[in-house]
Amino acid sequence: LADNGLISVSAQGPRGRKEYTLTDGGLAELRQWLTETKPQRHTRSDILLRVFFLNVITPDQARNYLAELVDLSMQEHEALRKLADSIDWGDDPLSVNGKIALEYGLRFNAMRREWAAWASDQIR
Repeated sequence: LADNGLISVSAQGPRGRKEYTLTDGGLAELRQWLTETKPQRHTRSDILLRVFFLNVITPDQARNYLAELVDLSMQEHEALRKLADSIDWGDDPLSVNGKIALEYGLRFNAMRREWAAWASDQIR
């Protein structure tokens, strides 16, 4: 992005930390991407592909796979919750949009955890 003139270094910190700012050209590209590029709606899921083939392993192995998915979802949910609690949220657009994006992650992991527990109960 920097090589293409879309961002520039606006501050430098300890251990080589850099803070970047959008250039005018970068802001134009971002606006174009947001308004003209359609998001991918259909992505492949390794998780669901494995679920589709759970019948080739034992029911205990299938339930274990789903239990691991429950655990993973709980861990990711907790990590996001800690992140949310560590941020000093404001009323600025970055805070508002950040909260919205973080809430998606929280809800997604809650849904996946609930679904995996349900799916485990379906394995006979």
